Amino acid sequence: MSGIFENVELRNVQALYLAVRSLFRDAGLAEADLDARVLTAEALGIEPRNLVLEYDREISTEVLTVITRYAEERLAGKPVGRILGKREFWGLEFSLSQATLEPRPDTETLVEATLAFCQTNGGFDKPWVFADIGTGTGAIAIALLSELPNAICVAVDISEEALETARQNAANNGFKSRFIPVRGSYLDALNGTFDFVVSNPPYIRSAVIEGLSHEVKQHDPMLALDGGDDGLTAYKELIGNAKRVLKRNSGLLMEIGFDQAEELSTLARELVGLEVRCEHDLAGQPRVIVVVFP
Repeated sequence: MSGIFENVELRNVQALYLAVRSLFRDAGLAEADLDARVLTAEALGIEPRNLVLEYDREISTEVLTVITRYAEERLAGKPVGRILGKREFWGLEFSLSQATLEPRPDTETLVEATLAFCQTNGGFDKPWVFADIGTGTGAIAIALLSELPNAICVAVDISEEALETARQNAANNGFKSRFIPVRGSYLDALNGTFDFVVSNPPYIRSAVIEGLSHEVKQHDPMLALDGGDDGLTAYKELIGNAKRVLKRNSGLLMEIGFDQAEELSTLARELVGLEVRCEHDLAGQPRVIVVVFP
């Protein structure tokens, strides 16, 4: 056997998975076991949860060719989602493009906080009309549409490529008719009023960008990362102008960086005279702020 699997006897799927896992562990990948399982399963055309059921299956030349390419790309620093061109979020599958971030598990905290807001203010069946600012893949909007059967979302992004990706994801997941993509910058793209607005805006300080991991710098769009000198540029825009597009007793819900809760609380008081509520992710880090407009 040549290449990265040289001197490895790949008798079956189990041996292949263990070989890939070993390569990833030796390379110090943070999620070596998970990455190996996902990529091996994808090469085999099965769900990762079913990998163990296929352990005795023989390896074809085609599968070996595919997994070799996947493993080489991962070892070169390409994230799994970028290798496969897709990512799971909220139990749904989303295609990626160069203009979109990979939806990450921490962002599900924003979906959970928004659903809690909806439950408190009329229930899931209410005909909600909401906006998602900086929609990217459409993951947040589409996850919410999957739980709010009568809702309609206006999804805004400055990138036409991102909007096309989001539009396709909405169609693939069965929500095309309730997903309205609009190209524009922040809230300037919106007319009318909304029940709530959600956003995962760029919030990384410009000076910090250079220190990000290779995987992020090389594969995530800077437009979706760079939050300006203080990391607050998008929040100033959203909080300062939200009242124009929100109904009474409505909400602005946004993902935040782990160290921004206090700054954003001060910002909301200064700009609109309102307090914010902070929600934490599974690691206990501040992840979402909720501003309720009376």
